[in-house]
Amino acid sequence: MKSRCPWPGDDPLYIEYHDKEWGVPVRDDVKQFEFLILEGMQAGLSWLTILKKRENFRKAFDGFDAERMARYSKREFKRLMNDAGIIRNEQKIRAAIANAGVFLTVQEEFGSFSDYIWGFVDGRPILNRWKNLKQLPAKTKLSDEISRDLKARGFKFVGSTIVYAHMQATGMVNDHLVDCFRYKALAGGRIS
Repeated sequence: MKSRCPWPGDDPLYIEYHDKEWGVPVRDDVKQFEFLILEGMQAGLSWLTILKKRENFRKAFDGFDAERMARYSKREFKRLMNDAGIIRNEQKIRAAIANAGVFLTVQEEFGSFSDYIWGFVDGRPILNRWKNLKQLPAKTKLSDEISRDLKARGFKFVGSTIVYAHMQATGMVNDHLVDCFRYKALAGGRIS
């Protein structure tokens, strides 16, 4: 039997996410944007709730196409607010739409959002060595720094805790426990 981080429990969707996605370095801008929006939507909720609604979010937000989302009108906003398949929180939906425009500006400035965000870790994942879940931080000095920079650029729902969760999800940091089978598979980063 595989040894894995205990947080997915026995939920098949959570286990699949842990085993195949969480902590895998993401260099694709669309995927980066998806995680950024979903992490913001997750604020105050469980990640499992978001995972269960992920396909609905993809449909509702046009596959997380930032160019299309940046052009959303009041009509699209109303459609999203009436979509029972997603989180219908006015502030979070407005933030997702606004973040699309800021995301495009960052892409223009840096060539890609991926180049921008990975620049904070010199392009290589931070490799942590946690032995139990109690050791995992909710945020770090680096996530504080990235959060400040994102906010200064105009992003919303990008507090330090959300940013750290984004870093974990997109593989900027390897926070699998050292005895988890995914830890070694993803341990191509550096020791922090």
